[in-house]
Amino acid sequence: MPKNYLKKFIPNPEKLKQSKALSLLGSQIYQANLWHLNRKSVARAFFNGILWAFIPMPFQMLAAALLAIPLRANIPLSIALVWITNPFTMPFVFYFNYKVGALLLDYHNEKDFQLSVEWIWDKMEHIWPPLYAGSIVSGLVFGAIGYAAISILWRVHVTKRWQERKLRHQDKP
Repeated sequence: MPKNYLKKFIPNPEKLKQSKALSLLGSQIYQANLWHLNRKSVARAFFNGILWAFIPMPFQMLAAALLAIPLRANIPLSIALVWITNPFTMPFVFYFNYKVGALLLDYHNEKDFQLSVEWIWDKMEHIWPPLYAGSIVSGLVFGAIGYAAISILWRVHVTKRWQERKLRHQDKP
């Protein structure tokens, strides 16, 4: 089961309490839902991690970890999901976000588009409004899809396991 496999990578809460760096965040960081895998904390982590993955900003992992606390989402999973946008996927995701934002803001100024760092920096004042509008909308939409998908898949898995258990108990004399 994926839950048991993922448990290997989640830090021990007792070791976390000994960390001086985490003590700056207060005692809320040690809440059980923030570190354990259950349907609600995992679904919230998918929403949180995917949301921040779509936002072009530095320290996305820190933002995901900090938002995980009030959302009561699994922190390690929230941080891991931010890596959906990595150096290989980032150009495609952010270009998609830009296109979504341009569509939403009715922005059409791509006649002289060039895929170069110099052109992007030169046009940044015109690029950032549709990029961030599209990033927020895409992050919220795909985060909500992730939340719903995990909630449904988790429920289907639990139902299937209960049915299998029921069948095993019926077969016993």
